[in-house]
Amino acid sequence: MDALAAAPTNTLPVSAPPASARDRFLALLTVALTEGQLSKITLGKYRGTTPTLRNVFVRPVRLKSGPHLSFVWRHTTRDLTENLPPPAALARLSELIGRDFLDAHLFTDTQTVQLQCEPEGRDRLTQQVANRPPPVSEPHDRAKHHLIPADRPWLRALGITNGQGQPRADMAHKFRQIQKFAELVQHLLAEAGLDQADTPPLRLVDMGCGKGYLTFALSELLGSRAEVLGVELRPALVDAGNALAQKEGLAQLHFIAGTIADTPLERLDALIALHACDTATDDALARGHAAGARLLLVAPCCQKEIRPQLTAPPVFAEPLRHGIWQERHAEFATDALRALLLEWAGYRTKVFEFISHEHTAKNLMIAALRERPAASAASPLARQVRELARFYGIRAHHLATQLGFELCPVEAPMA
Repeated sequence: MDALAAAPTNTLPVSAPPASARDRFLALLTVALTEGQLSKITLGKYRGTTPTLRNVFVRPVRLKSGPHLSFVWRHTTRDLTENLPPPAALARLSELIGRDFLDAHLFTDTQTVQLQCEPEGRDRLTQQVANRPPPVSEPHDRAKHHLIPADRPWLRALGITNGQGQPRADMAHKFRQIQKFAELVQHLLAEAGLDQADTPPLRLVDMGCGKGYLTFALSELLGSRAEVLGVELRPALVDAGNALAQKEGLAQLHFIAGTIADTPLERLDALIALHACDTATDDALARGHAAGARLLLVAPCCQKEIRPQLTAPPVFAEPLRHGIWQERHAEFATDALRALLLEWAGYRTKVFEFISHEHTAKNLMIAALRERPAASAASPLARQVRELARFYGIRAHHLATQLGFELCPVEAPMA
């Protein structure tokens, strides 16, 4: 009698243990990658051993050697990019998800999947039907595809493109700036947790928006997911912006006339102020902070407040007799204090170059992502702010005043 015939007739089949939430997430990721439905992956809640690493963003790209996944490793002060073929990319993601990163989002043509890993194995997997159109496969060099398509009528109306939907020769730099801005905002919104499809419409404001190049780009990038408000001092530009938005059917985009300091603001998710002159940048940061914005994005301009106060240590006396060095030193001191003050106020800040000096000399950008309550007046962060101000002899800074931070607190008399 063979072994099969000898087996007891009442033996029950052994059932496999139920798949974990992480295993199910990886299975869905594998299917999306295999069937070409993957849009992007975001990894958060990093718990690994690299102190500067914050998030990882992954998207499909097509290189000359074939399809790859592009990993953007988002560190505190820089981003690193790595392109891997699908098998290697899937293996790398399997190592990261649920281990170094406790939160993962998978975006496909048909659904959004989130994996949340909790202590003691209480992982949670949630799936939602996607309410956006299928993404277009993006080439690596982006020469033929842009986040803001060149054929948009508002680009032509604003003088960026010609009648054939191509950037005008004298505005090619502005077209590149718009694309860079859209890419930057997309990454920062994801990092701030403001890219979820199931959230209420976002509220964004662009302070001192001028003709609205980047304000329209924001609205184009986010569509119905966001209400975008442009604030501009000159009524003629406001009227022109509203007329164009209405003509193009952009019901979620509006412009109002006003100043950065005085325009009423309700709850905000993000505030943007590019090239607001001197202390207007501080007003914008303070207004965004007061309105609860989770993302602040500014490009400072014409820092004049600090320069008359600048009394750096004697070792700098000779170099600072040159006006150009005084100007650059004042810019550094002003923006360094801004970044530190935002850290004290509960934000994680990044300071970086927005676009090449070839296009504009005023290209420094400060991004701040709200992560925690403000620190105390006696915290190490507060001491860092005061030490930097004391080093340069600075006794007044507009953002410090707006945030209620005392640069030079009155010391209690000794008993």
